[in-house]
Order: sequence, then structure tokens, then C-alpha cells
Amino acid sequence: MPRIEIYGSGFEVHEQGSGEPVVLLHASGSSNAQWRALIEQLSPRYRVIAPDLYGYGASANWPGRGVFCLGHEAAVVRALLDRIDEPSHLVGHSYGGAVALNVARSRGELLRSLTVIEPAAFHLLRESDETDAAALREISAIADTVAHALACGEYTAGFGRFVDYWSGPGAWAGIPAAKRDALAARLSKVALDFHATLNEPTRLEDFGALTVATLVVQGACSPLPTRRICERLAAVLPEAQSKTIEGAGHMAPVTHRDEVNCLIAAHLAENAAKRRRTGSPHNPNPESKHDCNRAGVASAVEQLAA
Repeated sequence: MPRIEIYGSGFEVHEQGSGEPVVLLHASGSSNAQWRALIEQLSPRYRVIAPDLYGYGASANWPGRGVFCLGHEAAVVRALLDRIDEPSHLVGHSYGGAVALNVARSRGELLRSLTVIEPAAFHLLRESDETDAAALREISAIADTVAHALACGEYTAGFGRFVDYWSGPGAWAGIPAAKRDALAARLSKVALDFHATLNEPTRLEDFGALTVATLVVQGACSPLPTRRICERLAAVLPEAQSKTIEGAGHMAPVTHRDEVNCLIAAHLAENAAKRRRTGSPHNPNPESKHDCNRAGVASAVEQLAA
């Protein structure tokens, strides 16, 4: 399915391999290209499906028919899952993780397992805890900066602030000018992503009944908002296990890709083993060893522009 039409919009979808389906949702400002290494690792055993979300890669922009919300993006993913003839494993990073959570809560029967890596589900910070409130103020300030830059036409400065927040001061300056221009053009969708994740009405208690086996991954050096979201989710999800990658930040799927990819591969294999033990009708593929040797660390930000 190289390109499909959903709700009247065209979406680019990379598909590779065969076996149980694994759907990968990328971060805000990125594209399915961020999953290249994971696709190569999983495709000998799984059917890997990686869409470009609204406004990213080669997919259509949000058409602007109504106020954009997280449910609009999740509806596209649900439609994609409905086209697959069996339950899927769903993996999401950052904004993609927030979308994945929305899908899991609304259509859990479509999933075999769920993996969220630092999900940008900022709406889950609207609790009474002061730490949550501080985290919400911090990320809201970044969202306001992006919105202001978009309104003023300062796309490069706005995207630069966004990148430096997630990847550290100076990350934006280290990107070649041509790639900065390509990234800055995505600022309007980044602003929509912030709006959707900050204004989503779902709260933590709404996930208490989610029984999908879930892996929650975070970087030890990530900003407070996503670390707090991971802590909250790990505590409330009935079938969750939590993993922290030392020395990693928010862009761990790229900067520490081998550690993250091996955690995902292990989670998928554990899910298959559990289904064998419980006699699930969904027969997994034979076990295989996954290559967890550490490769060279890639530049997280430069890969966003791929």
C-alpha cells in the first residue's frame, strides 16, 4: 500500500515484510523515514506498515474542515488498521505515541500489543499534582512559541525552538541550512499537533480499562513533560511495563535506536509467547533472534528532514 486514500486525503504508507502486522507512527515534525532501521530489523519476521501522518512526508495536509483534534489523526490510523485483516502491533513515538494511545483506548480490539515511546499526550498532565502542572506550563510555553512563530511567519525560528527543546540547545544550529528550510516548512502541522494534544479531553482514568499489553519507553534525560506522562501511564495502565534508557533524551528512537528497537522487538516476541501460552487463536510467527548489536548513533534532528 504505497499510497492510500482515507477520508478524501492521500497518505503515503511504507510497507515491508510479511507476518503479523506492526504499524509504526512517527513523531511530530518527522515522517516514516525515522523508522528505517526498525523496519529493516522487523521486516524479516513481521509485516511492517509505516504511514506518514497528516502534513508530513508525502501525505496530504489537514484539509481544514473543522478544528483539528487528536481524534482526526487517530481516525486515519483506525481506518488503516481496519484495512488489515488481523489485529496489529501498534508503535508510536512522541506525537505518534499520543495518537497510538487514542487508537488503543477507542479500538483496543484492533491491537495485539502497544508500544509508546515518550508519548506527547500532554492532555494527561491536566491533573491536580503540582508536578503535572509545572510540566504542563513548560510544554504550553513551547506550544505558544510555535504558534506565535507561525502567526508571524518566523517558521525557521519557531521550528528551531521546537528542535532545541527536544534535542538540546544548539541542535538546530548544527543542521545544514537546506535541511533547516525543509523542516521549517512543517511548522504549521507542528502547531496543529500541539493544539490537538493539549486540548484532547481524555484523562488518565480513561485508560484504566485498557487491557492491551503495553510497553512504555522513556529516556532518562528527557524533558519533564514526557517523563511525567510516562510515569503516569505506567502507573495507570493495567498491562503496562516501563523501560528507561539511560543517557537518552526524547529522540531516543533515533539517537539510541538500537536500544529502543531491541526493546520493541522483545515486546513483540513476549506478546507472541504469551499468546502461545494462553492458546490465543492468533498464531505468531516462529521465534527468531533479533540483532541487538549497537550500530553507530545517527543524528536525530537531521533524520527528521529525510
